[in-house]
Amino acid sequence: MKLSVKSLTKGLQFHDEVQGKRQRYYILSSRRHYFILSMSRSKRSAGNFNLVSKSAVEKLRRRLRGQQGLTAKLVFSRTRNRRLVPTHLAALNMLYVLVALGRATIDMRHRTRQLFFNVKRG
Repeated sequence: MKLSVKSLTKGLQFHDEVQGKRQRYYILSSRRHYFILSMSRSKRSAGNFNLVSKSAVEKLRRRLRGQQGLTAKLVFSRTRNRRLVPTHLAALNMLYVLVALGRATIDMRHRTRQLFFNVKRG
């Protein structure tokens, strides 16, 4: 499937913002993808964005529902399907999307460098 800027950005819907350890992420969606946007802390007018498939996020949510204490590294290592979760960053972005949609929470009890996520049952 060929991606075009027009089809990707058409009718974007804002979902929520999620606070990570050091940065704030803004979650938007189009018909097929979620956009995870972050603004640069050092450069005033710069930022970054990543795309994840809506279907991949839904498949991951169904697989992880009810689990607690998940990290992006753990999700990546447990996933055998590399098309679903190709990298650690993709796993982290999918977890951020689940938080923005209200399907998961960030567990703030852990004082380590990693973020821990709890995925809701429903």
